[in-house]
Parts: sequence; C-alpha cells; structure tokens
Amino acid sequence: QVQLVESGGGLVQAGGSLRLSCAGSGSISSINAMNWYRQPPGKLRELVAFSTRDGSTNYADSVKGRFTISRDNAKKTMYLQMNSLKPEDTAVYYCNMRGALVFGGGMDLWGKGILVTVSS
Repeated sequence: QVQLVESGGGLVQAGGSLRLSCAGSGSISSINAMNWYRQPPGKLRELVAFSTRDGSTNYADSVKGRFTISRDNAKKTMYLQMNSLKPEDTAVYYCNMRGALVFGGGMDLWGKGILVTVSS
C-alpha cells in the first residue's frame, strides 16, 4: 500500500519550534514535487512550502524566513522545520508527494494531516 505518514505535530508556545516529518512507503518509484499544505480552523487549505526534485524551494509569504522544507529522496521523506511559531500558524498540516509509481502511472499522494497548535 502506497501511503504517506506524518509525524512531529503537537502543542507549542508562540516563539517555539517544531519539526514535521512525512515518510512515504510502498511502490514509489520517483518523487518530483514534495509539498506542505496547511488548513487553519475555518479556512481553506493553503500551500505552505514546496520542493522540486532539482532542489528548488519556495514558501508562502507568511512563513518565509521561519519555515524550511527539506527532503531525503533516498528515504522518500520530507521535513518542515518551523521556527518562531505564531498562533496564526495553528492548523492541520498535510504533506503531499507527486511523482511516479514502480508499476507505472503517476502519483499524487496525501498524508492524513497532523495538528499543530501554537498557544499565545
């Protein structure tokens, strides 16, 4: 079964840090884009950060300078280091991987989401 599993969420005080991980498993052949999204309470899901296979990264303006996305292609794992957290960063965070499967066909995988709560 091909799936993504997130870990590392939880409750943190404003100004603190958390590191999210997302591990892929199953018949994944290659991963092109690795993305982190989030959905704050009562709001739409938004793209937080993305990483392409060639190493390019980009971030939402609201997290630039505070969040860092990284990846380990060999381990099929991606990370989101979140520093200087603010209460407005409170959301369910989702990882997303796009690429190809071992037995052919494209891949657009989503994790189930992990809650990050930042208290003021």
